[in-house]
Amino acid sequence: MKKIICTKGILSLKKILCPKRILPLLCAAAAVLLLNGCQVDSKERVKLRDLDFTVLSEEKIPEELAAIIEERKAEAFKLTYRDEEFLYIVIGYGRQGTGGYSIAVNSLYLTENAIYVSTNLLGPESAEKKEDAASYPYIVIKTEGLEETVIFE
Repeated sequence: MKKIICTKGILSLKKILCPKRILPLLCAAAAVLLLNGCQVDSKERVKLRDLDFTVLSEEKIPEELAAIIEERKAEAFKLTYRDEEFLYIVIGYGRQGTGGYSIAVNSLYLTENAIYVSTNLLGPESAEKKEDAASYPYIVIKTEGLEETVIFE
């Protein structure tokens, strides 16, 4: 087994590979990578404006979108759909054991590079008569036909 010995004088491969020098170099490289990675998410999200929207009833949903919802409604899902004029944001909460659920839109707003949407599933009121049949609550939000990415919160 060969031993690497640190020598004085000219910078040599032996000197670079010296265990006393490798550890500080590795630590410095790791610090640079970690500090650089922390700067990626340092931008704050700045709301440019709230977006006007309409919650669509079942009969107002475009036919193609209605078919997609029907295929996916058994499981929770999130999707967007665009036609020539509008952007549709759809959030489904999957199969629920009873009926009587509703969905609230908490926020829908535009930032410099994305659209953010937040919703909540609201359970049936205790005084409200619950249907015994399963339900598949979902919401279809129609807004202006922007091209930005939609972020579901």
